[in-house]
Amino acid sequence: MTTLRDIMTDSVDTCSPMDNVYQAALKMKEHHVGAIPICEERKLLGMITDRDIVVRGIAEKMPDSASVQEIMSEHLFTASADMDVHEAAKLMAENQIRRLPVVEGSNLIGIVSLGDLAVHTSTEHEAAIALSEISERPEFHH
Repeated sequence: MTTLRDIMTDSVDTCSPMDNVYQAALKMKEHHVGAIPICEERKLLGMITDRDIVVRGIAEKMPDSASVQEIMSEHLFTASADMDVHEAAKLMAENQIRRLPVVEGSNLIGIVSLGDLAVHTSTEHEAAIALSEISERPEFHH
């Protein structure tokens, strides 16, 4: 059985709740990612995505100096490192999410994206299903 621990990215850059939207956008650019977890110490509080910045930030005319806490997604689906990749793919598909934070208790220890599922040969099919489920629906979460 392949678990999320086997495929997750464990070196995840984060923002604090008081960091501003501009800082989060810079981190996304520097690391070529579309989402940054928001943490205090390692405790996961939320996630900010490039879509959050556009829809909840720019479209709402918030300044780039606004704190990430003002526009982050707080209601997240998370997984444990021991979750089976097939379960994770199903969770992502059913809930229309592209990135799944991996936690130990409430502490962030990694993240799994659809891309991670896609490059892992045993989960290619699940990643394709998850992506089609997300793409078919006009709204998605983090």
